[in-house]
Amino acid sequence: MIGVINWDVSSEIIEGYKTPNLYGLLFVTGMILGYFVIRKMFRKEGIEDALLDKLVLFMVPATVIGARLGHVFFYGPYWDFVDNCGVKQEGYFEHPLSIFYVWEGGLASHGGAIVILIALWYFSKKVINKPYLWILDRIAAPIAIAGTFIRLGNLVNHEIVGDPTNVPWAFSFSQFYNDALCGYDSTPRHPAQLYEAICYFISFLILMFLFWKRDLWKKPGVVFGAFLILIFGARFMVEFVKMGQTARDEYLVLNTGQLLSIPLVVAGIYLLWKGLSKNTAEL
Repeated sequence: MIGVINWDVSSEIIEGYKTPNLYGLLFVTGMILGYFVIRKMFRKEGIEDALLDKLVLFMVPATVIGARLGHVFFYGPYWDFVDNCGVKQEGYFEHPLSIFYVWEGGLASHGGAIVILIALWYFSKKVINKPYLWILDRIAAPIAIAGTFIRLGNLVNHEIVGDPTNVPWAFSFSQFYNDALCGYDSTPRHPAQLYEAICYFISFLILMFLFWKRDLWKKPGVVFGAFLILIFGARFMVEFVKMGQTARDEYLVLNTGQLLSIPLVVAGIYLLWKGLSKNTAEL
Protein backbone atom coordinates (compact mmCIF):
# COMPACT_ATOMS: atom_id res chain seq x y z
CA MET A 1 0.00 0.00 0.00
CA ILE A 2 1.44 3.37 -1.03
CA GLY A 3 2.31 5.66 1.85
CA VAL A 4 2.23 2.94 4.49
CA ILE A 5 5.33 2.02 6.50
CA ASN A 6 5.49 -1.75 6.88
CA TRP A 7 6.79 -2.14 10.43
CA ASP A 8 8.21 -5.64 10.73
CA VAL A 9 10.93 -5.00 13.32
CA SER A 10 11.29 -7.79 15.88
CA SER A 11 12.12 -7.13 19.51
CA GLU A 12 14.15 -10.34 19.66
CA ILE A 13 17.91 -9.86 19.88
CA ILE A 14 18.55 -13.60 19.73
CA GLU A 15 16.15 -15.37 17.38
CA GLY A 16 13.82 -17.69 19.23
CA TYR A 17 14.39 -16.12 22.65
CA LYS A 18 12.05 -13.58 24.25
CA THR A 19 14.80 -12.22 26.48
CA PRO A 20 17.03 -10.32 26.21
CA ASN A 21 15.13 -8.09 23.80
CA LEU A 22 15.20 -4.64 22.23
CA TYR A 23 12.47 -3.38 24.55
CA GLY A 24 14.63 -4.13 27.58
CA LEU A 25 17.69 -2.64 25.89
CA LEU A 26 15.84 0.60 25.11
CA PHE A 27 14.38 0.69 28.64
CA VAL A 28 17.86 0.41 30.19
CA THR A 29 19.30 2.94 27.71
CA GLY A 30 16.72 5.52 28.79
CA MET A 31 17.57 4.91 32.44
CA ILE A 32 21.30 5.28 31.80
CA LEU A 33 20.86 8.54 29.89
CA GLY A 34 18.65 9.85 32.69
CA TYR A 35 21.38 8.95 35.16
CA PHE A 36 24.01 11.00 33.33
CA VAL A 37 21.65 13.97 33.03
CA ILE A 38 20.92 14.14 36.75
CA ARG A 39 24.57 13.44 37.60
CA LYS A 40 25.50 16.62 35.75
CA MET A 41 22.92 18.52 37.79
CA PHE A 42 24.15 17.08 41.07
CA ARG A 43 27.80 17.79 40.30
CA LYS A 44 26.98 21.38 39.38
CA GLU A 45 25.62 21.85 42.89
CA GLY A 46 28.39 19.92 44.60
CA ILE A 47 26.26 16.90 45.49
CA GLU A 48 28.44 13.81 45.93
CA ASP A 49 27.96 10.84 43.61
CA ALA A 50 27.21 8.56 46.57
CA LEU A 51 23.85 10.30 47.03
CA LEU A 52 23.10 9.88 43.33
CA ASP A 53 23.77 6.16 43.64
CA LYS A 54 21.26 6.03 46.49
CA LEU A 55 18.76 7.90 44.33
CA VAL A 56 19.15 5.24 41.63
CA LEU A 57 18.36 2.57 44.22
CA PHE A 58 15.09 4.41 44.87
CA MET A 59 14.21 5.29 41.30
CA VAL A 60 14.71 2.01 39.44
CA PRO A 61 12.57 -0.19 41.74
CA ALA A 62 9.96 2.57 42.08
CA THR A 63 9.68 2.87 38.29
CA VAL A 64 9.30 -0.85 37.64
CA ILE A 65 7.08 -1.62 40.65
CA GLY A 66 4.88 1.43 40.15
CA ALA A 67 4.49 0.93 36.41
CA ARG A 68 3.66 -2.75 36.90
CA LEU A 69 1.11 -2.11 39.64
CA GLY A 70 -0.34 0.69 37.54
CA HIS A 71 -0.94 -1.76 34.72
CA VAL A 72 -2.44 -4.32 37.09
CA PHE A 73 -4.90 -1.93 38.71
CA PHE A 74 -5.63 0.50 35.85
CA TYR A 75 -5.51 -1.69 32.74
CA GLY A 76 -5.16 -5.36 33.59
CA PRO A 77 -7.97 -7.91 34.08
CA TYR A 78 -8.72 -8.55 37.75
CA TRP A 79 -10.46 -11.89 37.34
CA ASP A 80 -10.32 -14.76 34.87
CA PHE A 81 -12.49 -14.30 31.79
CA VAL A 82 -13.06 -15.72 28.32
CA ASP A 83 -12.17 -13.23 25.59
CA ASN A 84 -13.90 -12.64 22.26
CA CYS A 85 -11.86 -15.43 20.72
CA GLY A 86 -13.06 -17.98 23.24
CA VAL A 87 -9.66 -18.11 24.93
CA LYS A 88 -9.49 -18.07 28.72
CA GLN A 89 -7.47 -15.12 30.03
CA GLU A 90 -6.04 -15.09 33.53
CA GLY A 91 -6.85 -12.28 35.95
CA TYR A 92 -4.19 -10.91 38.26
CA PHE A 93 -6.23 -11.32 41.44
CA GLU A 94 -6.78 -15.03 40.79
CA HIS A 95 -3.16 -15.57 39.75
CA PRO A 96 -1.22 -13.07 41.90
CA LEU A 97 2.19 -14.53 41.02
CA SER A 98 1.67 -13.36 37.42
CA ILE A 99 1.96 -9.79 38.71
CA PHE A 100 5.69 -10.40 38.98
CA TYR A 101 6.02 -11.51 35.33
CA VAL A 102 7.21 -8.09 34.17
CA TRP A 103 9.06 -9.62 31.22
CA GLU A 104 5.70 -10.56 29.68
CA GLY A 105 4.85 -6.88 29.27
CA GLY A 106 2.39 -4.60 30.98
CA LEU A 107 3.75 -1.32 32.41
CA ALA A 108 1.69 1.85 32.97
CA SER A 109 3.36 5.26 33.22
CA HIS A 110 0.70 6.66 35.56
CA GLY A 111 1.40 3.96 38.11
CA GLY A 112 5.10 4.59 37.76
CA ALA A 113 4.54 8.30 38.37
CA ILE A 114 2.63 7.69 41.60
CA VAL A 115 5.21 5.36 43.17
CA ILE A 116 8.11 7.52 41.97
CA LEU A 117 6.56 10.53 43.71
CA ILE A 118 6.28 8.55 46.94
CA ALA A 119 9.85 7.24 46.69
CA LEU A 120 11.23 10.70 45.95
CA TRP A 121 9.39 12.20 48.91
CA TYR A 122 11.07 9.68 51.20
CA PHE A 123 14.44 10.27 49.51
CA SER A 124 14.18 14.05 49.89
CA LYS A 125 13.20 13.89 53.56
CA LYS A 126 15.24 10.96 54.86
CA VAL A 127 18.30 10.72 52.60
CA ILE A 128 19.35 13.97 50.95
CA ASN A 129 17.54 16.32 53.37
CA LYS A 130 16.38 18.71 50.66
CA PRO A 131 12.94 20.20 49.94
CA TYR A 132 10.62 17.86 48.03
CA LEU A 133 10.42 20.18 45.03
CA TRP A 134 14.22 20.35 44.87
CA ILE A 135 14.50 16.71 43.84
CA LEU A 136 11.36 16.81 41.68
CA ASP A 137 12.76 19.67 39.60
CA ARG A 138 15.96 17.72 39.01
CA ILE A 139 14.35 14.41 38.16
CA ALA A 140 11.96 15.87 35.55
CA ALA A 141 14.25 15.95 32.50
CA PRO A 142 15.82 12.53 33.24
CA ILE A 143 12.36 10.94 33.41
CA ALA A 144 11.39 12.60 30.11
CA ILE A 145 14.37 11.13 28.25
CA ALA A 146 13.79 7.73 29.86
CA GLY A 147 10.14 7.88 28.76
CA THR A 148 11.28 8.59 25.20
CA PHE A 149 13.18 5.32 25.01
CA ILE A 150 10.45 3.34 26.76
CA ARG A 151 7.98 4.42 24.07
CA LEU A 152 10.49 3.42 21.38
CA GLY A 153 10.54 0.06 23.12
CA ASN A 154 6.76 -0.13 22.77
CA LEU A 155 7.24 0.60 19.08
CA VAL A 156 9.57 -2.34 18.53
CA ASN A 157 7.20 -4.50 20.61
CA HIS A 158 4.27 -3.68 18.29
CA GLU A 159 2.18 -2.65 21.30
CA ILE A 160 0.14 0.39 22.38
CA VAL A 161 -0.74 0.99 18.73
CA GLY A 162 -2.85 3.81 17.33
CA ASP A 163 -6.24 3.83 15.64
CA PRO A 164 -6.61 2.88 11.97
CA THR A 165 -5.76 5.74 9.64
CA ASN A 166 -4.92 6.59 6.03
CA VAL A 167 -2.28 9.26 6.76
CA PRO A 168 0.86 8.91 4.60
CA TRP A 169 3.02 7.97 7.62
CA ALA A 170 0.70 5.20 8.86
CA PHE A 171 2.42 2.10 10.23
CA SER A 172 1.39 -1.45 9.37
CA PHE A 173 2.30 -3.42 12.52
CA SER A 174 2.87 -6.94 11.25
CA GLN A 175 3.26 -8.40 14.74
CA PHE A 176 0.32 -6.64 16.40
CA TYR A 177 -2.15 -9.18 17.77
CA ASN A 178 -5.65 -7.70 17.82
CA ASP A 179 -7.71 -9.44 20.50
CA ALA A 180 -10.93 -8.15 18.94
CA LEU A 181 -10.12 -9.89 15.66
CA CYS A 182 -8.52 -12.95 17.26
CA GLY A 183 -5.48 -12.65 15.07
CA TYR A 184 -2.65 -10.48 13.80
CA ASP A 185 -3.81 -7.17 12.39
CA SER A 186 -1.66 -5.24 9.90
CA THR A 187 -4.25 -2.49 9.32
CA PRO A 188 -2.44 0.85 8.78
CA ARG A 189 -2.51 2.73 12.07
CA HIS A 190 -1.22 5.85 13.76
CA PRO A 191 2.23 5.14 15.26
CA ALA A 192 1.05 6.39 18.65
CA GLN A 193 4.19 5.14 20.37
CA LEU A 194 6.33 7.24 18.03
CA TYR A 195 4.13 10.28 18.58
CA GLU A 196 4.66 10.00 22.33
CA ALA A 197 8.39 9.35 21.97
CA ILE A 198 8.76 12.52 19.89
CA CYS A 199 6.68 14.55 22.36
CA TYR A 200 8.71 13.27 25.30
CA PHE A 201 12.00 14.06 23.58
CA ILE A 202 10.83 17.60 22.79
CA SER A 203 9.70 17.88 26.42
CA PHE A 204 13.18 16.78 27.51
CA LEU A 205 14.79 19.53 25.42
CA ILE A 206 12.40 22.15 26.81
CA LEU A 207 12.98 21.03 30.40
CA MET A 208 16.75 21.12 29.94
CA PHE A 209 16.45 24.62 28.46
CA LEU A 210 14.33 25.80 31.39
CA PHE A 211 16.69 24.27 33.94
CA TRP A 212 20.05 25.34 32.48
CA LYS A 213 19.44 28.35 30.23
CA ARG A 214 16.63 30.05 32.11
CA ASP A 215 17.89 29.10 35.56
CA LEU A 216 14.39 28.11 36.61
CA TRP A 217 15.85 25.60 39.06
CA LYS A 218 15.99 28.66 41.30
CA LYS A 219 12.18 28.73 41.39
CA PRO A 220 11.04 25.51 43.11
CA GLY A 221 8.32 23.62 41.28
CA VAL A 222 8.52 25.41 37.93
CA VAL A 223 10.53 22.75 36.08
CA PHE A 224 8.54 19.87 37.55
CA GLY A 225 5.26 21.69 36.88
CA ALA A 226 6.31 22.14 33.25
CA PHE A 227 7.19 18.45 33.16
CA LEU A 228 3.70 17.40 34.29
CA ILE A 229 2.04 19.70 31.77
CA LEU A 230 4.26 18.66 28.85
CA ILE A 231 4.39 14.90 29.44
CA PHE A 232 0.85 14.22 30.53
CA GLY A 233 -0.58 16.92 28.27
CA ALA A 234 1.06 15.08 25.36
CA ARG A 235 -0.24 11.78 26.67
CA PHE A 236 -3.77 13.24 26.85
CA MET A 237 -3.65 14.42 23.24
CA VAL A 238 -2.09 11.26 21.76
CA GLU A 239 -4.78 9.16 23.43
CA PHE A 240 -7.27 10.60 20.91
CA VAL A 241 -5.57 8.54 18.17
CA LYS A 242 -4.52 5.58 20.31
CA MET A 243 -6.33 2.27 20.48
CA GLY A 244 -8.08 1.84 23.85
CA GLN A 245 -6.17 -0.38 26.26
CA THR A 246 -9.14 -1.55 28.31
CA ALA A 247 -12.63 -2.78 27.41
CA ARG A 248 -14.22 0.06 29.38
CA ASP A 249 -12.54 2.63 27.10
CA GLU A 250 -15.14 1.83 24.45
CA TYR A 251 -17.84 3.33 26.64
CA LEU A 252 -15.98 6.38 27.96
CA VAL A 253 -15.91 9.84 26.41
CA LEU A 254 -12.32 10.13 27.60
CA ASN A 255 -10.34 6.92 27.94
CA THR A 256 -8.49 5.64 31.02
CA GLY A 257 -5.16 7.19 30.04
CA GLN A 258 -6.76 10.61 29.59
CA LEU A 259 -8.68 10.46 32.87
CA LEU A 260 -5.47 9.60 34.72
CA SER A 261 -3.57 12.40 32.97
CA ILE A 262 -5.97 15.23 33.82
CA PRO A 263 -5.14 15.53 37.56
CA LEU A 264 -1.41 15.46 36.78
CA VAL A 265 -1.75 18.27 34.24
CA VAL A 266 -3.81 20.29 36.75
CA ALA A 267 -1.12 19.71 39.40
CA GLY A 268 1.48 20.89 36.89
CA ILE A 269 -0.44 24.11 36.19
CA TYR A 270 -0.67 24.78 39.91
CA LEU A 271 3.05 24.19 40.49
CA LEU A 272 3.98 26.36 37.52
CA TRP A 273 1.78 29.20 38.74
CA LYS A 274 2.99 28.82 42.31
CA GLY A 275 6.64 28.64 41.29
CA LEU A 276 6.47 31.71 39.05
CA SER A 277 4.71 33.81 41.66
CA LYS A 278 6.80 36.21 43.67
CA ASN A 279 6.26 34.59 47.04
CA THR A 280 7.29 31.03 46.25
CA ALA A 281 7.43 28.70 49.22
CA GLU A 282 9.28 25.42 48.95
CA LEU A 283 7.13 22.41 49.71
